[in-house]
Amino acid sequence: MNMRYLAFLAIILIAGAAFAAPKLKKINLTKEISILLPKDFMPMSDDDIAREYPATTRPVAAYTSPDGNIDFNLTLKRSTFHAEDLDMLREFYKANLVETFTNIDFIRQEVTEVKGQKFIVFEFVSRLADTRGASNLRPVQKYSIIQYTIVGRQLQIYTLHIPFQLKNDWQDTAREIMGSVKIKK
Repeated sequence: MNMRYLAFLAIILIAGAAFAAPKLKKINLTKEISILLPKDFMPMSDDDIAREYPATTRPVAAYTSPDGNIDFNLTLKRSTFHAEDLDMLREFYKANLVETFTNIDFIRQEVTEVKGQKFIVFEFVSRLADTRGASNLRPVQKYSIIQYTIVGRQLQIYTLHIPFQLKNDWQDTAREIMGSVKIKK
């Protein structure tokens, strides 16, 4: 019986060690903005950025995991709003997210402070179904954290997307990454 217990304990320890939280390192996204990202994340190539983010506003910084499954990016846009407008803008950005995805379940949707800077934070699980009709593609499920802030006349959008099946392994690390944004003033 004692040997069975030890074997069971060994299995539990091995399973727990299967996902060790990645080591984070400081990355300067711009001269004023830094964040902690996993050491093995690499900047995305121009081709990858064009394929992943075909929008008119190109990210100023985009990083991906070695297998290309996890993406982080920062997009900057001009804004007519001020930092004091974040509470009002939260509902606008929430409505935009609800329109973007087939299904969205919010974990967090709040205005909060990160290192002295106010951010709108959305943490959620989303499903995006292929609605082109003739396709049999399965819906894409993602776990994401998106943060918005306004500095001067600039809207900053921080986005982290993780495949849903990795959510439980990555949630704490994702929160640590997004909580590490530092903006020099």
